[in-house]
Amino acid sequence: MLVSDIHGRFDALAEVASRGEPLLVLGDLINLVDYRTGEGIFAEVLGIDFARKIAFSRGRSRFEEMRALWAERVGDRYEWFRTELAGEVKEQYRLTSEALDGAESYVTYGNVDRPDMLRDCLPETARFVDGEVVVIEGQRVGFAGGGLTTPMNASGEVSDEEMAEKLAGLGEVDILCTHLAPAIPALHFDVVTGKHERASRPILEYLLQARPRYHFFGDVHQPQAHQWRVGPTLCRNVGYFRATRRPVRVTPDGMTEAHQAKGAHG
Repeated sequence: MLVSDIHGRFDALAEVASRGEPLLVLGDLINLVDYRTGEGIFAEVLGIDFARKIAFSRGRSRFEEMRALWAERVGDRYEWFRTELAGEVKEQYRLTSEALDGAESYVTYGNVDRPDMLRDCLPETARFVDGEVVVIEGQRVGFAGGGLTTPMNASGEVSDEEMAEKLAGLGEVDILCTHLAPAIPALHFDVVTGKHERASRPILEYLLQARPRYHFFGDVHQPQAHQWRVGPTLCRNVGYFRATRRPVRVTPDGMTEAHQAKGAHG
């Protein structure tokens, strides 16, 4: 089964992980800020009003506006904020570990994640995967984590050059798993924000050359299209798990949506 964009919905993640099937998690485990409600780590540390302003600006890619908001709210308290933020992120990764404990799982990272912290938090039954191929139930599955670079310069971001290098190292695979969508307009246009989100040209070029059977990804929360074919490759967005709580299941016969995890809507 595959999920992406957990964003703090650890109760539902635990329920899916308990089903006894290999679980592939394609990044964005933590919830810095829910762009719909403002909830998340920023709200816990700096208040819900500030978080909602940040969510509004980030949803419209107004990075200069975001920097001004940060400067006004944090000011000379940067070291205090960094310490508080790290503590909240560590706690969410602890909850990630609890949710995945005992389950065979393969985890890569998204743009909001801190790869080193995520790798260190995982239980023994989970494996951090990035830039490598794992054979799962007879299928060669390649993983390439990370989100595209932005002016925010987050630790979970990778350049096009870094992504291309990761993909080149995979060789041919049956299934490609990334956090980022390929640069197909319908797959990275968000119908709620009304704009094209970040997408990867190197991933699209890899699909055209390597021609895997499937490409699974997340990142775009409300895409114009959830799936698309690039040659023989079926591309499928398996997020936005925080809201849907519904994993995607892959079998030798094809791909289906698994039943929804229990828990309150988020």
